[in-house]
Amino acid sequence: MEKLKQQVRDYQLHAGKTYMQYEQDKYSPYQNYLYKRALYGLEALDEKELATMCNKKKQRILNVYKRAQTVLNVFKQKRTIEYTNKFFQFFFPKSLFTQKLIESSEVDEKFKNTLTFKDLNITKDDIISIFIDEGILPKNFLSLTVSPNQLPRLKNEKA
Repeated sequence: MEKLKQQVRDYQLHAGKTYMQYEQDKYSPYQNYLYKRALYGLEALDEKELATMCNKKKQRILNVYKRAQTVLNVFKQKRTIEYTNKFFQFFFPKSLFTQKLIESSEVDEKFKNTLTFKDLNITKDDIISIFIDEGILPKNFLSLTVSPNQLPRLKNEKA
């Protein structure tokens, strides 16, 4: 009973001081910037940044975005095939249809997989590792904390 009274007192003392603790991302702001730029393309950038950006950089971002979408679509198709194969193997293990389905597990790059990442149980870490493997994000992505362009530069001395 004493413990309950103490909990009530603590609650009353701290009732006005409630704090929300949000889940924190393990990636730095620069890593998130690169990730979003690859995943969403020019949509990830604010209008101020877009206005000051040259057309060649916009085109490079667009090319990376298109390649990322192609890679993600193939990955989503592979994940879908994996799930459907498991489903048919579990419910229809001796069916001829199941055997034929499992034998042909080709992906079609023209087909657009519209399932969400959540539906396919694809996490941000999965996407980042795919992007690193495919060269969409740099190999040293996990060690980046600030933009290399923001680091101090040494000036070349001219003799």
